Amino acid sequence: MGGRRRMSEMPATSHWTAEDVERIDRATAACAPVIPAQRRVIETLDLWDYWPVQTVDGHPADIAGGTLFIALSAPILPDPDARHAVARMRLLHRVEGEWRDLGPVLPDGFSPGSREWSGSAILSPDGETITLYYTVAGVRGEVETSFAQRLFYTCAGFTIRDGAIALSPWSEPVEFLEPDDVHYSRDMAGGGAVGTIKAFRDPAFFRDPADNQDYILFAGSIARSRSAWNGAVGIARRVVDQEWQILPPLVEADGLNNELERPHVIMRDGRYYLFWSTQTKVFAADGPVGPTGLYGMVADGLFGPWQPLNGSGLVFGNPQSAPFQAYSWLVLPDLCVQSFADLVGLAEPPRDVVQARAHFGGTPAPELRLMIDGEKAWLA
Repeated sequence: MGGRRRMSEMPATSHWTAEDVERIDRATAACAPVIPAQRRVIETLDLWDYWPVQTVDGHPADIAGGTLFIALSAPILPDPDARHAVARMRLLHRVEGEWRDLGPVLPDGFSPGSREWSGSAILSPDGETITLYYTVAGVRGEVETSFAQRLFYTCAGFTIRDGAIALSPWSEPVEFLEPDDVHYSRDMAGGGAVGTIKAFRDPAFFRDPADNQDYILFAGSIARSRSAWNGAVGIARRVVDQEWQILPPLVEADGLNNELERPHVIMRDGRYYLFWSTQTKVFAADGPVGPTGLYGMVADGLFGPWQPLNGSGLVFGNPQSAPFQAYSWLVLPDLCVQSFADLVGLAEPPRDVVQARAHFGGTPAPELRLMIDGEKAWLA
């Protein structure tokens, strides 16, 4: 591997373009298999975005004979979309396919916002501390739900006693990264609805083996864009301890797409693979539209240049007969792909909240697996 990257080195922002998306042939594009209705992991809660506690190299950590997960959760409300306004992180332990609910990750009233959104969690090399990077949405005590999004971290000691997982009290949450309004917009309101708000969320940890430096990827929105569709994959570099330097985007989709959600990088055969999730409804109204699915790019170095996988960026989409069945895909280093069951068994958008509730899975979806060969990626 190469030497340590100079702190003055910056990404050369790559572009995901309309020309890329126009290469998607919906008739022949790769699709995930149709999933049946899923048995809920927790009968009394909706679960959606979830992620494992990982080692610094990105692999799920082996904890008490299984994997520790963090999932977004909410009470089962009449309208599934309302879950975003009350989201809390939940701790789960999976051993040999069986899930155990360990309760809320953070105590009531602990987080600085009104709800908790996605992030990543890293187990220290000595196996004694978990660092949680997550999105604080809203402001604690707000009367009306706002779209403020801030990136925080907190740490907890970690032990296993008689097979039981024990976390010490979490450290005071610290905001470690803010939008600069040069590369990333500070205005989060957008259109004021799901799919139109702007992004500064989903922090994903990545340690680059090329220089052993730590980075955070995140979903962002291009500052001062003239387009309502100004999504980007943002990146920040650790300078020292928990001080981070915000950098220009790795990838931007200005004029094409509003949300490049839950971006993350894995290494494969010495190359870098960047993945994100997006939905049909957040593509620009006057441009080409791709399916709701997993998208990605490949590069020879973290700072690019990045090239769309499969020529278009699309890795796979939801099937045309069930275009809303799953979302929020996470690709792990072994090419296992995790997501959650969204609106299962619907061929058209739900006609009302009653139908949406009847079809919302609210639980982990069946896992998939990728194959990768250079600039090509497909479902195994």
